[in-house]
Amino acid sequence: MKTERYLRFKGFRDVHVHFRDPGSLLSETRATGAAAAAAGGFVCVTTMPNTTPAGDNVAWIREQIEDASLPVRIAPSACLTKGRLGREVADLERLAEAGAVAFTDDGSFVADEGVMREAMRRAAALGKPVMQHAVVPALLGAGVIRDCPVARKFNLPVMPPEAETEAVRRDIALCRETGCALHIQHISCAGTVELIRAAQREGLPVTGEATPHHLLFACEDIPDNDANWKMAPPLGNRADRAAIRAAVKDGTLGIFATDHAPHPAAAKQGGFIGTANGIIGLETAVAVTYHVMVEEEGMDVNEWAKRWTEGPAHLIGEEPDGETVIDLQANRTVDPATFKSLSRNMPYAGLTFSAWPIGTGELT
Repeated sequence: MKTERYLRFKGFRDVHVHFRDPGSLLSETRATGAAAAAAGGFVCVTTMPNTTPAGDNVAWIREQIEDASLPVRIAPSACLTKGRLGREVADLERLAEAGAVAFTDDGSFVADEGVMREAMRRAAALGKPVMQHAVVPALLGAGVIRDCPVARKFNLPVMPPEAETEAVRRDIALCRETGCALHIQHISCAGTVELIRAAQREGLPVTGEATPHHLLFACEDIPDNDANWKMAPPLGNRADRAAIRAAVKDGTLGIFATDHAPHPAAAKQGGFIGTANGIIGLETAVAVTYHVMVEEEGMDVNEWAKRWTEGPAHLIGEEPDGETVIDLQANRTVDPATFKSLSRNMPYAGLTFSAWPIGTGELT
């Protein structure tokens, strides 16, 4: 039986990327980030506002949207609180009018429940989702890794899963109270999956995203005290990974997102202590998620694609558009030297995957 080599879908979107522009142009610029997104098969990305200065103003939003030179469209999020400090709600109304598609303090958890309640009430009135980096700082402490052999070998401070699940539990309660659409970013714990599943059964507007790295790896796979494996939240254990995969298959997690987090080499030199969180992922995301969910988990390929098309588009109030083409027989090995991104921080180097996108800039 002949298998079709090329598959065509509506354009893939990534609702969670960091382009570091302005603030850290050695890590990534809008131009290099957009080039990486196009090479990865994406037509639209949602940038995070944890830049320097933070994206809490109209000028920042307009700068993201109005750069017509880019090969992909940017649909930016904006800060939930002023300066991402968690103390005072940002001017959500003006930010939404300027073009912000969602609100988030990504990288920082809004710990003040009153501030979060006000932010969610105002976002709900605007019809915009709140995207939350869910971790309670008091429970996280100095944690940089989940409990695993490498953590024990090097005596690394461990993040308990409750640091994530308690944050999600609080915000689901606020979602119930305010009616605001709540999106949980980069889920890493089985307990979080169950909280989201229960909220959806209740009819609450709660969604969550699965990242390629949390789908492919577990903390038991970490080979050494190597910062290229350090991310926030950390990799979960094998039971967590199995729960996230199952939730993608059954639709509880209807969105893939990369959390593309570039850093210069110096910020990733060394082990888990004192180095930056995050890995890049735009140029490998399609290959990794296809391998995990279609090849390993047997997921229907059209359902897999919806996690990159319908799920992300509907989250930010849009309809899928554009086109992404996948070559199922590309059989390429990850070589960071070929990347369009300015950064190389990730644990995929040397791995081979069968299905790769044809870059959106290469389509005719």
